[in-house]
Amino acid sequence: MARHGGAALLLLPLLLALAGSVAGDALPPRPLVIQLPTEEKRAEEAAEAELRCASWRLAGEANNLAPWAAVPEGCVPHVCAYLTGPAYRSDLDLVAREASAYARSARAADAAWVFDIDETLLSNLPYYAQHGYGLELFDHREFDRWVETGEAPAIPSSLRLYREVRDLGFKTFLLTGRTEAHQAVTVDNLRRQGFHDWDKLILRAAADREKTATAYKSEKRKEMEAEGYKILGNSGDQWSDLLGYSMSARSFKLPNPMYYVP
Repeated sequence: MARHGGAALLLLPLLLALAGSVAGDALPPRPLVIQLPTEEKRAEEAAEAELRCASWRLAGEANNLAPWAAVPEGCVPHVCAYLTGPAYRSDLDLVAREASAYARSARAADAAWVFDIDETLLSNLPYYAQHGYGLELFDHREFDRWVETGEAPAIPSSLRLYREVRDLGFKTFLLTGRTEAHQAVTVDNLRRQGFHDWDKLILRAAADREKTATAYKSEKRKEMEAEGYKILGNSGDQWSDLLGYSMSARSFKLPNPMYYVP
């Protein structure tokens, strides 16, 4: 009897373990716990996105990006904040101040200064604000309708620079990618915004429409040189305004993260 009792005691832990296992199998599964991101995690992700987009914008300004057609969707808030905040105006002002200092030191006989128009003298920001700040692919027809309103405002720092360059005696050439069909509205828009007395306004003719901006603008600068002008300064928002051949002695790149023109 004692022998049987001892065996029962030895089997008791095993029986209890088996019973617990069976009881556990009968319990309902544990609920799935979903961990929502914390405020700290969200702030960290937002900071990382801002950093990536700031780097993308800098790479574009430095001409280190491959040709691009639109602002990355995730960077639209960054581009919008930059263009509508104080940083864009500060960058424009700095470019104008540097150009002004150079112009005062570089006067010469037959000296010329070339200005682009869009995003250099006139701002199309009201148009791009309605089109995703560069998120949407460029639509020539939509943009032409905007140009035809003649409502593009002056960039204040560029207007000051333009007037100073004129007062210093530079010949001023306005070299734009706009077509000759928009000559009248462009002249009216410029004058209403305070730009007067340029020496020549050059727009794309029908023969220029298939050329890249770099090729077209290089050809026009070469023609200026052939007429005896020394191109000492050039202001533009695109690298295609500034690069190529017959380049100016100094070029001044205005910021533009909204679009790229080859």
